[in-house]
Amino acid sequence: MTTPIISKDPMYQMLRNDKQNEFNVAREAGTECDLRGCDLRGLDLRKINFANMDLTDAYFRGADLRGIDFRGCCLDGASLADAKISGCYFPIEISANEIQLSVSLGIRLRHSV
Repeated sequence: MTTPIISKDPMYQMLRNDKQNEFNVAREAGTECDLRGCDLRGLDLRKINFANMDLTDAYFRGADLRGIDFRGCCLDGASLADAKISGCYFPIEISANEIQLSVSLGIRLRHSV
């Protein structure tokens, strides 16, 4: 298991500092963002545009993910422990049972694009 990282990436720092609108504007402008393995625990990410992002090994423990569309994202190794996931779309390749186990027990998701 990889240890979640606190990245110095400016886009990641926007998420850590509750700058969701700035993050989305930067993404729409084409700014690159690498969230692989990042510590996203406890963050309110409800309005974040994660479209087609590689979220491999991302750590979402206790994060508010309600309504996020993860279709097209790579979630291999991501953990959803205690996350709020109501209304989320997940890649069809990840079973509902696996998602439930990740939320309740913290197992890492198995998914590759």
